[in-house]
Amino acid sequence: MKSGSNLEKVLEAGHFAVTAELGPPKGADAEVISKKTDILKDCVDAVNITDCQTAVVRMSSIAAAAILVSKGLEPIIQMTCRDRNRIAIQSDLLGASALGIKNLLCLTGDHQKFGNHPQSKNVFDLDSIQLIKMIKDMRDEKKFQCGEEIEVEPRFFVGAAENPFSDPFEYRALRLAKKVEAGIDFVQTQIVYNVEKFAKWMEMVRELGLHKKVYILAGVAPLKSVGMAKYMKSCVPGMDVPNEVIERMVAVGKEGAKEEGKNICVDIIEQVKKIKGIAGVHIMAVEWEEVVSGIVEKAGFLPRPKASG
Repeated sequence: MKSGSNLEKVLEAGHFAVTAELGPPKGADAEVISKKTDILKDCVDAVNITDCQTAVVRMSSIAAAAILVSKGLEPIIQMTCRDRNRIAIQSDLLGASALGIKNLLCLTGDHQKFGNHPQSKNVFDLDSIQLIKMIKDMRDEKKFQCGEEIEVEPRFFVGAAENPFSDPFEYRALRLAKKVEAGIDFVQTQIVYNVEKFAKWMEMVRELGLHKKVYILAGVAPLKSVGMAKYMKSCVPGMDVPNEVIERMVAVGKEGAKEEGKNICVDIIEQVKKIKGIAGVHIMAVEWEEVVSGIVEKAGFLPRPKASG
């Protein structure tokens, strides 16, 4: 047992895991986090807390995660390489562990030019793979990145993100292999709409034996509108939205779009959970947390298992 987190226990017990995403507010109102926690509690095993997603200033992921811990919902903090050097990252991780946070997702981070402070300086002292290796050494070797010993090491269940749809497609499984070698325990993928292409990626993952070394959670997301589907298809790099998905949204009209978006999400969950090597799903309902419980229920994942150990 690496961290003793609920997510780790659920996965090790062989249950199909369900995680969701929670975006901290662009302000200092703790009540926003509390309300979102109440919505997500009891329907997922853990919740990602984004780290200034899309390079927009938001409440600290670690501070928001501490609120979740106090309310009995397990957080997965995201840690990007964009804003901190290795000193700041290691310091923050010691603090996060001391606050009872047990899960961590390592990310490179969106470039600051996409956010609300495009003039800010990025850091990128480490990339995501170097970050993973540093955290693994902190946990398993009880050593800082400089080689000094840590008296009380942080214990994290370490994850990373992976996009099966980016080009060149034939190298995507090899990139995951590098992260597995660096030391991740689980991976959450980019949103899956093209299940056929995702299944081909999983074939390559299995050929490398990676599904036996890391828990893979397929990313899914409900669509709110035809416009959202078209935007994700044409304007979001590394996103693959088949025409059939857009056609389903168009067919139901504006009034039925949100319900059909949820139905599509459940249908995709049904398909990906049958793919060998998939250990769970990560539901990314961006600023739409209230829809998660209905998706989880419709997919047959309630009640969530109470993992012991």
